Amino acid sequence: QVQLVESGGGLVQPGGSLRLSCAASGIIFSVYGMGWYRQAPGKQRELVATITSGGGTNYADSVKGRFSISRDNAKNTVYLRMNSLKPEDTAVYYCNTVPRSAPWGQGTQVTVSS
Repeated sequence: QVQLVESGGGLVQPGGSLRLSCAASGIIFSVYGMGWYRQAPGKQRELVATITSGGGTNYADSVKGRFSISRDNAKNTVYLRMNSLKPEDTAVYYCNTVPRSAPWGQGTQVTVSS
């Protein structure tokens, strides 16, 4: 049974930073591409960062240069470092495989506000 558990969200001021973590279980983590998705109120869920099994990364234009995705296969964990946060980054953040194949976790709320 696949389980994804996100953590690390919170309330941060504009310009601040956060690091999100996602622990995966029930899959052979190292062979999967992984991604961070987010869903803002009233908007569709969007993919913002991906990392391949080999460590290659890609980012949505809206976060490029500010967010950094990484993974630790020994810990079955994927991370998202978010710098220079903006109010428009406010959303619930989720991780999943890329392409998505696992049930969604509960997500972690990120709120950027002064």
